[in-house]
Amino acid sequence: MKNVLRMAAAVATACALGLAQAADDLVVVAHPSVPKLDLQTLQRLYTGRVIEVGGVNVVPANAAPGSGMRQRFLELVVQQDDDHYRAYWTVRRHVGKGVPPREFRTGAEMLEFVQSTPGALGYVSPADLKPGVNVVFRP
Repeated sequence: MKNVLRMAAAVATACALGLAQAADDLVVVAHPSVPKLDLQTLQRLYTGRVIEVGGVNVVPANAAPGSGMRQRFLELVVQQDDDHYRAYWTVRRHVGKGVPPREFRTGAEMLEFVQSTPGALGYVSPADLKPGVNVVFRP
């Protein structure tokens, strides 16, 4: 029984470390006009339930479907897998409740969009950050 408990504790620790490591390689960035954000607001922005923060119309951006960055973001922030997220947006678009966030193939493309588009919001690897980028959330 002690071995089973030790094993369960080791697995739980490994999972927690893996999640912490995944969070360390993701930052949410925004145009300078966007204020700092909390998890709940990010979830609402990426599901189209909120489109404005502090008087600023926010334009969320996503990594391309199937990318590791998108999978980590959806898991850590939106708390959905990619299949459920895409299905959610299919229904929402069909009933006229908005369109899903624009998608970018690379972190550099997303960062360029975020920096040049008022209200834009996205996520990148810390390695893609440049000096002066507005980091609004770290999972």
